[in-house]
Amino acid sequence: MTRTLLIPLGILAAFIFGAATLMATAPTLTPEAVTPAPLTVRVIDAQPQSLTLTVSSQGTVRPLTESQLIPEVSGKIEWMSDSLIVGGFFSKGEELARVDSLDYETALSRAEAALLRTEAELEHSKFELMRMRSLEERKLASRSNLENALRMYRVNTAAQLDAAANLKQAQENLKRTTLIAPFTGLVRAKSVDIGQFVSRGQPIATVYANSSVEVRLPVADRQLAFLDIPPTQRGELPAESQPSVTLTANYAGQQLQWTGTIVRTEAEIDRSSRMVQLVARVNNNEADVAISVGQFVNAEISGRTADNIFVLPRSALRNDSNILIVDNENKLRFRDIETLRLYEDTILVSGGLAAGERICISSVQTAVDGMLVDPSVVQNNSQLAVGAR
Repeated sequence: MTRTLLIPLGILAAFIFGAATLMATAPTLTPEAVTPAPLTVRVIDAQPQSLTLTVSSQGTVRPLTESQLIPEVSGKIEWMSDSLIVGGFFSKGEELARVDSLDYETALSRAEAALLRTEAELEHSKFELMRMRSLEERKLASRSNLENALRMYRVNTAAQLDAAANLKQAQENLKRTTLIAPFTGLVRAKSVDIGQFVSRGQPIATVYANSSVEVRLPVADRQLAFLDIPPTQRGELPAESQPSVTLTANYAGQQLQWTGTIVRTEAEIDRSSRMVQLVARVNNNEADVAISVGQFVNAEISGRTADNIFVLPRSALRNDSNILIVDNENKLRFRDIETLRLYEDTILVSGGLAAGERICISSVQTAVDGMLVDPSVVQNNSQLAVGAR
């Protein structure tokens, strides 16, 4: 019985002794602080530059000169030029249509005959007046006879002047039976054809000149600050203050471009859009490819030049007014900046930066002032020049 109890107790004592020995000889563990790995961020070097600011807009080309072709006499259209069709081209001084001239030729003949008759009457009354004066001086004619001769002379003089005016009017009416192109251009619309009777003052076609065209370009009031346009109520801009504008359009699968100038502003602000309308003019005679009326174009208006401007990607902006700078110890620092302009994916900074400073352009979810980072410099920053627009 005793032996049976001693064996388990001996085994238990051996285990206890072994455990105590292991615990006494175990190595001591000293805890160490964990150093977090710095966040890798992309940075660019701040480099100031001088930029020409531009303002973008869009518009539709319209003719500078447009008028209606209106006959000044009534009659039947007896002839029309092949150019007098919608889209037809004509040159200045070209005959476009003719009204039946028979009635006006007859009227001219009658006016010539009336003038000859009044001239004969005037010549006779002149001789009669001279004769009466001679007789009156010799006391062979009364004063009343002389006054009657003078009255007839004056009446015939007036009749001759009236007949001469009628002749001139008849000549002009005959000339007006032929409609002449007032300028070089194109036909927009036509409302009559050969054989149709037209009345004086009735439009028969709408034509426009294609030598110069205009484009109305709406611009927001805040965008005017980037343009060198002086305030004026007369609309027309002085030649030295007219900004240049580049117009582009896709036509027939080609990218076309034209250069013009802003010649005036429309003094009235659009009530619905609150936009100011700038008017650009393009001289088609100087263009390699003429710009077509009705063409929708994109416009880039050249504005003022800004110096010491930093162009940054929009991703660098934090809270609309500051950015993150990586200092010499590779730590993030918040920096307030002066923003000149936001444009698409870029921002133009006019103050708050110095040349050579490193700007963080990575998206940092939780940025803490003084946080250690591992900066990776972006070498190619040329694409940011679009911020000048």
